[in-house]
Amino acid sequence: MSSAKYRRLLLKVSGEMLAGEQGYGIQPSILEGLAEEIASVVALDVQVAVVIGGGNIFRGIAASASGMERASADYMGMLATVLNALALQNALERIGVMTRVQSAIEMRQLAEGYIRRRAIRHLEKKRVVIFAGGTGTPYFSTDTAAALRAMEIGAQVIMKGTKVDGIYDADPMKNPAAKKYTEIPFMSILNQNLKVMDSTAISLCMDNNLPLIVFNLKVKGNFKRVALGEPIGTVVTLGNR
Repeated sequence: MSSAKYRRLLLKVSGEMLAGEQGYGIQPSILEGLAEEIASVVALDVQVAVVIGGGNIFRGIAASASGMERASADYMGMLATVLNALALQNALERIGVMTRVQSAIEMRQLAEGYIRRRAIRHLEKKRVVIFAGGTGTPYFSTDTAAALRAMEIGAQVIMKGTKVDGIYDADPMKNPAAKKYTEIPFMSILNQNLKVMDSTAISLCMDNNLPLIVFNLKVKGNFKRVALGEPIGTVVTLGNR
């Protein structure tokens, strides 16, 4: 029997996370470390799905702000997530973890098309499923894709791996006096306009009572600790609505 708290979870990782200190592209040591973190949770007999962003390669919002048509920019960002998904797949399979990449944008030579029942079947067979291509639709972020896919596959929780150790009432990088929350309701995030996930993703989680845990993925072993139920990071729930 697994000692993990969750049977099935979804890990959301930003593309910037893969860039490491270089700020762009994929840093091999970061990619390998992420693969090892995921493998340690899979070893607990936990079913793991992953949604990965593409900001280390291309940011649709930034491109649209500079004059590019938003829809075209977002589609380019979706393609960037496919690159990251394939890189993570390769890193995981090098250490013996079975994976499948499912893309919301059809590209049969590289990835399966997204089919909900097939994704669930892969998870049941102990394969890590990496969801690429966002939602397949412009104007929606990979945060929203993470919330949507988590609900579709019946995940018990979304775990968002970041560079900080939880949610603060201000940017801790800019304000040393920022207060960290151990628990916070979804509505408070929306009311305070905290930059955790975009408002569409937060609303989806809130409306469907899907918990969110924000934690520091850069600390080795943290993903496993969170999966085991240790009080790390910030837990976001309905709270007192």
